[in-house]
Amino acid sequence: MQKDISKKEKKNIKKEVKIKKRSILCIRVSLLFIPLLISLLIISTHSKELINSIAQIIIFILLLISIIILISSIIIYSKRRRIHLKKGKIFKYIFIVIYIIYVFIHITFITLLYGPINTFKDWLVTTAMNTKDHKYFCTWLYSNEEIDEVKNRNYIKEPSGSTDERLVNTEPKEEEKQIEYANEYERQVLTKDEGNDLYKIINLEVNGCKAYLAVIYDPSKVGITTTDKVGVRGQYVTTMAKRENALVAINGAGFYDPGYTSSGGCPKGITIVDGKIITNNEYGRVTTGGLIGLTKDNKLVLLRGVSAKEAINQGVRDAVSWGPFLVVNGKAAYTKGNGGWGYAARTAIGQRKDGIILFLVVDSNYNRTKGADMSDLTEIMVNYGAVNATNLDGGTSSVMVVNGEMISHPIDSSLQNETRPIATSFIVTK
Repeated sequence: MQKDISKKEKKNIKKEVKIKKRSILCIRVSLLFIPLLISLLIISTHSKELINSIAQIIIFILLLISIIILISSIIIYSKRRRIHLKKGKIFKYIFIVIYIIYVFIHITFITLLYGPINTFKDWLVTTAMNTKDHKYFCTWLYSNEEIDEVKNRNYIKEPSGSTDERLVNTEPKEEEKQIEYANEYERQVLTKDEGNDLYKIINLEVNGCKAYLAVIYDPSKVGITTTDKVGVRGQYVTTMAKRENALVAINGAGFYDPGYTSSGGCPKGITIVDGKIITNNEYGRVTTGGLIGLTKDNKLVLLRGVSAKEAINQGVRDAVSWGPFLVVNGKAAYTKGNGGWGYAARTAIGQRKDGIILFLVVDSNYNRTKGADMSDLTEIMVNYGAVNATNLDGGTSSVMVVNGEMISHPIDSSLQNETRPIATSFIVTK
């Protein structure tokens, strides 16, 4: 009789252990699902692009089921007899540590996206919305109203009007034996490298990222070139630079690149090279800035509302379309927040009143979360004496090539140290 009771007791204990193990499993699984479902539910309340209304209902139902399972499993577990489960303590502690980290990641992620501090939100929206192919990074997460709110907090107001060519003197000047520099920026620009009267490279740092300022002393040597397959495919700046035997080259303006089918081969808006109209694309009209041209008098001009023919009639020999304009006739753009373009690798071009052309390229960091915003570019151009300056294409396109080799460090979408084929380049020839 005692033996029969003992067997029955063992059987009950086994049953209790089995129920407790199932309860623990249900508790752990539901604990894993609940933070994920809450995060998805919060995202769905801000935008319907990633999670539509039907998916939102399904997520809500799954969340309720997970909560019910969690509560019922805890009740079942607590009502069972205190039975020691072997080999469970170590796993229990490991799970607790991992779960705390897991919940912390979710809380941090949601707080960054929708919390009271807008720094990350502003960076994400302004950066993603100014890319050609990655706008989904913010449209998946934010409504149009929220995106508009960010844009209203971060924008650039370009200086009005077009350039006054009379402010720039590109006539050759006699070398002064002794120069009194107004400031350190003037000294850096006007002190030439020994044995090189055409250009010099000044190394800078912007927001912890490397930057490169090419000072071009003879503006007549600056021009624009394009991919040799315009409308078909782009080329690397290194390829264009070697083809043109360029001493210095930077990327030019933006391009039309639908689904990467053209591989960067279609320049946006107007493109003029050596007085010849290469493109005049209505579909590629730019919404900021305008025409960025170099005249026959070797002056950088920033023109608004002009056609390709009108630009040529005004003496423009080379031009592309892009923006925003950063400095016009010595007046700097007004930027609110990060200027509405976020932080990224950047390229800009400017000209001083003495005719010296400035090429500026700013790298991003290895994960493309840093770089320069529009105010950074404007500040650098003003500091180094530019009376006219404009933003050029940025991101993976941003690159500076000196003597056929990249000196900047572009980062592509796979976070590799690579640039990409583009449509146009500014070059310095011998």
